[in-house]
Amino acid sequence: MAFIQANIYSSVLNLDVGLNLILPQSSNRLIREKKDDVPVLYLLHGMGGNETAWMRRSSIERYVRESEIAVVMPTTELGFYTDTCYGMNYWTFIAEELPAILHELFPQLTTKREKTFAAGLSMGGYGAIKLGLRCPDKFAAVASLSGALALASDSEILLQSGSQQYWEGVFGPIEKMKESDNDPIHLLTKIAPETAPAIFVCCGTEDFLYDSNRYFVKKTQAAGFNVTYEEGPGAHTWDFWDQWIQRVLAWLPVEI
Repeated sequence: MAFIQANIYSSVLNLDVGLNLILPQSSNRLIREKKDDVPVLYLLHGMGGNETAWMRRSSIERYVRESEIAVVMPTTELGFYTDTCYGMNYWTFIAEELPAILHELFPQLTTKREKTFAAGLSMGGYGAIKLGLRCPDKFAAVASLSGALALASDSEILLQSGSQQYWEGVFGPIEKMKESDNDPIHLLTKIAPETAPAIFVCCGTEDFLYDSNRYFVKKTQAAGFNVTYEEGPGAHTWDFWDQWIQRVLAWLPVEI
């Protein structure tokens, strides 16, 4: 595998953006031929993280070392994978501009839905589910680890994670977030389950988002979506996410 650290220019954000990638690499040791149409996993960070978080805090590189999947780790700062009310269009960047830039710079990466996936932790879990539900034509499977999936339904949890000023800067008035395109539960009503990607949700039983995750899964199951839910001991920590990203990789419909 090759590990690449890059800075790319985003016209959408009007700034340089950090980006880390793990790419399959031909080598004599692995007797691997160069391949095109390489599967891609967008792996998203949580609040307080950036493009380096998964590489620094987990063993993701080791877990995919002998696979044929590329792992793309961008940063969206604290923008919650959203076109914010303060004018930073992180959603447009992650959903539209970034894939176009990647296919320009790394033409071996797939453009096929069936080989494109997203996953993330906490804020990144929200981002991955949002990508899957708003762009079902682009993603075959999406996964959330301890995701912030029901914030619009629980303002108390919302305000545990940030101030009202922060949330309103990102989403606008809190009371208007519910039943908007920034509410994953509302997004379930906007697409047919048979057109949606497969969904994987996991959460630690000691996580402060545990009840929210179960609530989202209940709504997803009731709406008829293809969702897998698993839980286990753990809190909102890297010990849990490093363990469970291995389960996510095993679940993806591609050989790892």
